[in-house]
Amino acid sequence: MNPNSVSINVDGIGAMSAPLQIVLLLTLITFLPAILVTMTSFTRIAIVFHFLRQALGTQEMPSNQILIGLALFLTMFIMAPVASRISTEAVQPALAGEVTVSEALARGTPPLRTFMLRQTRDADLRLFVEMSQAPRPESPEELPMTVVIPAYVISELKTGFQMGFFLFVPFLLIDLVVSTTLLSMGMLQLPPAMISLPFKVLLFVMIDGWNLVVGSIVRSFA
Repeated sequence: MNPNSVSINVDGIGAMSAPLQIVLLLTLITFLPAILVTMTSFTRIAIVFHFLRQALGTQEMPSNQILIGLALFLTMFIMAPVASRISTEAVQPALAGEVTVSEALARGTPPLRTFMLRQTRDADLRLFVEMSQAPRPESPEELPMTVVIPAYVISELKTGFQMGFFLFVPFLLIDLVVSTTLLSMGMLQLPPAMISLPFKVLLFVMIDGWNLVVGSIVRSFA
């Protein structure tokens, strides 16, 4: 053997060749942002945080980077049991060569489907089943992911907006009280938001708002 030559042998996982697996992996990486946003708890968390900042009226504080970072770590915390099941049932057997990549995908889908179905309203599932014109399955677990994913997304949007509405109400009451007080005192030139902002921040801090909001979000996925 020539010592100056280097031989590299790249084996694929299962029956699929390594180059084809690399192409598949790169394709999946491009879809990671969409998967993160639409198939996890990230959507609801991001919506609630947006409504919370709007209700407080703090403009860009906390910043988008802070809120997105917190939303990402909360998503990791909430999705950890699902990710653990997918790793045990699909990823590790595939890496060990016990199953093919297609079998690993089939094994990894049920835990994610179960999580999404638990958060999806029946009306949303019914809507996409009817629009797909597919035969009605005997159980929700038999639904294809092409039906489950959009139904889950619109359910998450509704849930996030509902939670955002309930966050808005107490802070809106503070704005109304401050505006009425300033109007009755004839202080029309003073912006009500300038006066109500410290009171809203004080209320949020006194009730330990971040603890309550984050705890409510996490428990809503139980």
